[in-house]
Amino acid sequence: MIRILIVDDHAVVRAGIKHFIDDVSKMEVAGEAATADAAIRLLRAQEFDVVLLDIGMPDKSGVEILAQIKRERPKLPVLILSMHPESRYAVQLLRGGASGYVQKEALGTDLIEAIETAVRGHKYISPVVADLLTADMSKEEERPLHETLSAREFDVFMRLGNGQGITKIAQDVNLSVKTVSTYRNRVLEKMNMASNADIIYYAIKQNLID
Repeated sequence: MIRILIVDDHAVVRAGIKHFIDDVSKMEVAGEAATADAAIRLLRAQEFDVVLLDIGMPDKSGVEILAQIKRERPKLPVLILSMHPESRYAVQLLRGGASGYVQKEALGTDLIEAIETAVRGHKYISPVVADLLTADMSKEEERPLHETLSAREFDVFMRLGNGQGITKIAQDVNLSVKTVSTYRNRVLEKMNMASNADIIYYAIKQNLID
C-alpha cells in the first residue's frame, strides 16, 4: 500500500484528491496537512511513501517546504501540485529536489502516474516539462537569470519579488536577518541587479508573480 501525505491549505482540494485516490486500491491517503508546520509534524510522527505538496501554502512557500522536507527526509518523494503552468516553476522545483510537477487542473490519471513513478524512485516528467528541460540543457547560455539560483536563493528572490522586507523574510523562514541579507546579496550578484526594485520588476516581467 502506498501511503500518501497531502499538504494543501484548501480542504476542498484535499477532499477531491482523497476521493480520487480512494478509488485506487493500492493507494491510501494516510495524512493531511493544511500548513507547513503540520506537515512536518506528521512527517516526524509517521511514515509516508510520497508527499503531494501544494506550491501555494499560506505559512511558507512551496520552495521552502520542499527544502525542509528534503532536509528531514532526503529520500522521500515530493510531488508538487500547482495551479500554475509548468513553465513558471517546474524546472526550478525539480532542481530543488521535487520528484515531479503536476498541474491541479490535470489531476486524474496524471496524478496516479506521477505517484507511481515517484515511488519507484524516478522523476515524473510530463511532455511539457520534458521540453522545458531539453531547452534548458541545450540553451544553457540563454537560461533565464532566476534559473541560475539555488532553491533557497530562489525562495528569497520570490519573497523579495512579492515585496517582503528582509526582517519579514527572516521571521517567515526562521533564519537570521544577516543570513537572509547574504542570500539577497547572492541573488543580486547572480542576476546582475542593484536593488529590490530590480527584483520586483524582473519578477513581474517574467510573469513569476501575479
